[in-house]
Amino acid sequence: MSFPAQDPVGRLIEQLRRLPGIGPRSAQRIAFHLLRAPQPEAEALAEAIVEVKRRVRLCGVCFHITEGERCRFCLDESRDQGLVCVVEQPLDVFAIERTGYRGVYHVLHGVLNPLEGVGPEQLRLAELVERVRRGGIREVIMATNPSLEGEATAMYVRRLLEPFGVQVTRLARGLPAGADLDYLDDATLTRALEGRQAL
Repeated sequence: MSFPAQDPVGRLIEQLRRLPGIGPRSAQRIAFHLLRAPQPEAEALAEAIVEVKRRVRLCGVCFHITEGERCRFCLDESRDQGLVCVVEQPLDVFAIERTGYRGVYHVLHGVLNPLEGVGPEQLRLAELVERVRRGGIREVIMATNPSLEGEATAMYVRRLLEPFGVQVTRLARGLPAGADLDYLDDATLTRALEGRQAL
Protein backbone atom coordinates (compact mmCIF):
# COMPACT_ATOMS: atom_id res chain seq x y z
CA MET A 1 0.00 0.00 0.00
CA SER A 2 1.39 3.41 -0.90
CA PHE A 3 0.49 6.83 0.44
CA PRO A 4 0.49 10.09 -1.49
CA ALA A 5 3.63 12.16 -0.84
CA GLN A 6 1.53 15.09 0.44
CA ASP A 7 -0.22 12.85 3.00
CA PRO A 8 1.37 13.13 6.50
CA VAL A 9 1.99 9.38 6.65
CA GLY A 10 3.42 9.41 3.13
CA ARG A 11 5.77 12.29 4.04
CA LEU A 12 6.91 10.45 7.17
CA ILE A 13 7.59 7.25 5.20
CA GLU A 14 9.50 9.20 2.56
CA GLN A 15 11.69 10.89 5.22
CA LEU A 16 12.36 7.58 6.98
CA ARG A 17 13.41 6.00 3.65
CA ARG A 18 16.21 8.57 3.43
CA LEU A 19 17.89 7.08 6.51
CA PRO A 20 20.73 4.63 5.86
CA GLY A 21 19.66 1.00 5.92
CA ILE A 22 15.93 1.82 5.83
CA GLY A 23 14.08 0.49 2.81
CA PRO A 24 10.45 1.08 1.83
CA ARG A 25 9.01 -1.70 4.00
CA SER A 26 11.07 -0.77 7.05
CA ALA A 27 10.05 2.85 6.62
CA GLN A 28 6.39 1.82 6.60
CA ARG A 29 6.81 -0.34 9.72
CA ILE A 30 8.55 2.47 11.61
CA ALA A 31 5.91 5.00 10.51
CA PHE A 32 3.08 2.78 11.72
CA HIS A 33 4.93 2.09 14.97
CA LEU A 34 5.13 5.84 15.54
CA LEU A 35 1.42 6.20 14.75
CA ARG A 36 0.59 3.62 17.45
CA ALA A 37 3.07 5.07 19.96
CA PRO A 38 1.77 7.33 22.72
CA GLN A 39 1.96 11.03 21.86
CA PRO A 40 4.71 11.77 24.47
CA GLU A 41 6.92 9.00 23.04
CA ALA A 42 6.62 10.34 19.48
CA GLU A 43 7.23 13.90 20.66
CA ALA A 44 10.31 12.80 22.66
CA LEU A 45 11.77 11.27 19.49
CA ALA A 46 11.07 14.43 17.47
CA GLU A 47 12.58 16.62 20.22
CA ALA A 48 15.70 14.43 20.45
CA ILE A 49 16.27 14.79 16.69
CA VAL A 50 15.83 18.57 16.79
CA GLU A 51 18.06 18.88 19.88
CA VAL A 52 20.92 16.87 18.41
CA LYS A 53 20.84 18.97 15.24
CA ARG A 54 20.78 22.18 17.27
CA ARG A 55 23.40 21.36 19.94
CA VAL A 56 25.89 18.92 18.47
CA ARG A 57 28.77 20.23 16.39
CA LEU A 58 32.28 19.21 15.42
CA CYS A 59 35.29 19.48 17.73
CA GLY A 60 37.59 22.31 16.70
CA VAL A 61 40.63 20.03 17.05
CA CYS A 62 39.74 16.51 15.89
CA PHE A 63 36.32 16.99 14.22
CA HIS A 64 34.58 14.37 16.35
CA ILE A 65 31.07 15.26 17.57
CA THR A 66 30.74 17.43 20.66
CA GLU A 67 28.54 20.02 22.32
CA GLY A 68 31.45 22.33 23.22
CA GLU A 69 34.44 23.75 21.39
CA ARG A 70 36.47 20.59 22.01
CA CYS A 71 35.38 16.98 22.45
CA ARG A 72 35.90 14.92 25.59
CA PHE A 73 38.86 13.06 24.05
CA CYS A 74 40.77 16.24 23.21
CA LEU A 75 40.02 17.68 26.66
CA ASP A 76 41.17 14.53 28.52
CA GLU A 77 44.74 15.28 29.67
CA SER A 78 45.27 11.65 30.69
CA ARG A 79 45.15 10.61 27.02
CA ASP A 80 48.33 10.40 24.94
CA GLN A 81 48.17 13.59 22.84
CA GLY A 82 51.13 12.42 20.74
CA LEU A 83 49.21 9.41 19.40
CA VAL A 84 46.52 10.29 16.83
CA CYS A 85 44.14 7.70 15.41
CA VAL A 86 42.67 8.79 12.07
CA VAL A 87 39.20 7.43 11.33
CA GLU A 88 36.64 7.94 8.58
CA GLN A 89 33.55 8.83 10.62
CA PRO A 90 32.62 9.75 14.22
CA LEU A 91 30.99 6.31 14.59
CA ASP A 92 34.45 4.73 14.13
CA VAL A 93 35.70 6.53 17.25
CA PHE A 94 33.29 4.48 19.36
CA ALA A 95 34.57 1.26 17.76
CA ILE A 96 38.22 2.14 18.54
CA GLU A 97 37.28 3.21 22.09
CA ARG A 98 36.05 -0.32 22.82
CA THR A 99 39.67 -1.55 22.46
CA GLY A 100 40.97 0.52 25.37
CA TYR A 101 42.92 2.89 23.08
CA ARG A 102 44.19 5.90 25.07
CA GLY A 103 45.37 8.31 22.38
CA VAL A 104 43.36 11.01 20.60
CA TYR A 105 41.55 11.09 17.25
CA HIS A 106 41.20 12.87 13.95
CA VAL A 107 37.96 12.32 12.03
CA LEU A 108 38.20 12.77 8.25
CA HIS A 109 34.43 12.61 7.57
CA GLY A 110 34.88 10.32 4.59
CA VAL A 111 37.55 8.81 2.38
CA LEU A 112 38.98 9.70 -1.00
CA ASN A 113 36.58 8.55 -3.67
CA PRO A 114 37.02 10.30 -7.05
CA LEU A 115 34.08 8.39 -8.58
CA GLU A 116 31.79 9.96 -5.96
CA GLY A 117 33.43 13.37 -6.28
CA VAL A 118 35.23 13.15 -2.92
CA GLY A 119 38.71 14.62 -3.15
CA PRO A 120 41.18 15.83 -0.50
CA GLU A 121 39.32 19.16 -0.24
CA GLN A 122 36.16 17.45 1.02
CA LEU A 123 38.00 15.73 3.89
CA ARG A 124 39.63 17.11 7.04
CA LEU A 125 43.11 16.45 5.64
CA ALA A 126 44.46 20.01 5.74
CA GLU A 127 43.57 20.18 9.43
CA LEU A 128 45.41 16.90 10.09
CA VAL A 129 48.52 18.21 8.33
CA GLU A 130 48.31 21.39 10.42
CA ARG A 131 48.06 19.38 13.65
CA VAL A 132 51.19 17.44 12.73
CA ARG A 133 53.01 20.59 11.56
CA ARG A 134 52.46 22.22 14.98
CA GLY A 135 54.46 19.39 16.58
CA GLY A 136 53.95 17.10 19.54
CA ILE A 137 52.58 14.20 17.49
CA ARG A 138 54.91 11.20 17.21
CA GLU A 139 52.56 8.64 15.58
CA VAL A 140 49.50 8.77 13.33
CA ILE A 141 47.51 5.53 13.18
CA MET A 142 45.50 5.15 9.99
CA ALA A 143 42.29 3.36 11.00
CA THR A 144 40.33 3.83 7.80
CA ASN A 145 38.22 0.89 6.71
CA PRO A 146 40.06 -1.90 4.81
CA SER A 147 38.37 -0.97 1.51
CA LEU A 148 39.96 0.27 -1.71
CA GLU A 149 39.05 3.86 -0.78
CA GLY A 150 40.25 3.41 2.81
CA GLU A 151 43.60 2.05 1.63
CA ALA A 152 43.99 4.86 -0.93
CA THR A 153 43.24 7.45 1.75
CA ALA A 154 45.78 5.89 4.14
CA MET A 155 48.49 5.98 1.48
CA TYR A 156 47.61 9.56 0.58
CA VAL A 157 47.88 10.63 4.24
CA ARG A 158 51.24 8.86 4.57
CA ARG A 159 52.58 10.86 1.60
CA LEU A 160 51.16 14.11 3.03
CA LEU A 161 52.85 13.55 6.40
CA GLU A 162 56.19 12.24 5.09
CA PRO A 163 57.93 15.65 5.21
CA PHE A 164 57.23 15.97 8.94
CA GLY A 165 59.05 12.78 9.98
CA VAL A 166 56.07 11.51 12.00
CA GLN A 167 55.55 7.75 12.12
CA VAL A 168 52.46 6.70 10.14
CA THR A 169 51.08 3.25 10.94
CA ARG A 170 48.13 1.24 9.66
CA LEU A 171 45.86 -1.18 11.51
CA ALA A 172 47.24 -4.70 11.12
CA ARG A 173 45.96 -7.04 8.46
CA GLY A 174 43.41 -9.58 9.45
CA LEU A 175 40.54 -7.16 9.26
CA PRO A 176 38.09 -8.50 6.69
CA ALA A 177 38.32 -6.62 3.38
CA GLY A 178 35.32 -4.43 2.76
CA ALA A 179 34.22 -4.54 6.43
CA ASP A 180 33.22 -1.51 8.49
CA LEU A 181 35.03 -0.99 11.79
CA ASP A 182 31.77 -0.62 13.69
CA TYR A 183 30.75 -4.21 12.84
CA LEU A 184 33.99 -5.87 14.01
CA ASP A 185 34.18 -7.65 17.33
CA ASP A 186 36.31 -6.05 20.04
CA ALA A 187 38.98 -8.78 20.08
CA THR A 188 39.63 -8.54 16.32
CA LEU A 189 39.82 -4.77 16.45
CA THR A 190 42.09 -4.83 19.52
CA ARG A 191 44.51 -7.26 17.82
CA ALA A 192 44.51 -5.14 14.67
CA LEU A 193 45.26 -2.01 16.67
CA GLU A 194 48.05 -3.65 18.65
CA GLY A 195 49.59 -5.22 15.53
CA ARG A 196 49.64 -2.03 13.45
CA GLN A 197 52.54 -1.60 11.04
CA ALA A 198 54.37 1.27 9.38
CA LEU A 199 52.96 2.26 5.98
